[in-house]
Amino acid sequence: MKYTDAIKEVRAKNPLIHCITNNVVINFTANGLIALGASPVMASAKEEAAQMVQHAQALLINIGTLSIADVEAMILAGKEANRLGIPVIFDPVGVGATTYRTETARRILAEVDITVIRGNAGEIAVLGGTSANIKGVDGSGEGISPSLVQQIARELDSVVIATGKIDILSDGNNTYSIANGHEMLTNITGSGCLLGAVVAAFTGVADDIMEACIGALSFYGIAAEAAAEHTEAPGSFQVAFLDQLYLLGDSASDMEQVDKIEVVVK
Repeated sequence: MKYTDAIKEVRAKNPLIHCITNNVVINFTANGLIALGASPVMASAKEEAAQMVQHAQALLINIGTLSIADVEAMILAGKEANRLGIPVIFDPVGVGATTYRTETARRILAEVDITVIRGNAGEIAVLGGTSANIKGVDGSGEGISPSLVQQIARELDSVVIATGKIDILSDGNNTYSIANGHEMLTNITGSGCLLGAVVAAFTGVADDIMEACIGALSFYGIAAEAAAEHTEAPGSFQVAFLDQLYLLGDSASDMEQVDKIEVVVK
């Protein structure tokens, strides 16, 4: 799916995205979703998490700042999303850094049918049973092979996205690389977490989950490239990036932006 087609679907349908995400990135995630044309709701209380899902088109689960209450809310919301047939996006932030974090990720995968898993290369490697260099919750690992991403996607029965300098995604059958993006994304907190929310927005309006993920990744990367043309500092880049999430895809000139997508395993 071309990112221009995918973003038009998001803006036309204005999906509600229920985000149970980490405390560090709530504001940035909400503003990013609003900028691209979706509607965020951040409801993490276990008393209402499942009921809130009933109004949403997709659910994001992000374990960046863990608490027992949040985990219970995630599982309750995830099970309700499964009952309703809406996509569940899982961001296993920092998995492998601590035993509790890893066990929590395993529990979520065991109790909730996850549609898409989005993590950096190190996090995805840990979920696949491979050791990786994890530093706090920001460890990226040294990269991951497309064939391993495909294997993990098949084993976990989910679309798996391993982000990095080149993003790799697979549904267990077909595997793609996407080279759009900019290194400035690594200089702002929450860029990966927001990407998970953007994937949720795209999958929330799409019939084909894999195409929605491809559209989300290329759109996000191209927005970062466009934002970097306006600044060389992280503070102003964050603002410019939010602007590009709002502006990108609305004009014919955006078609000049190139989707750097390749089939790497088929």
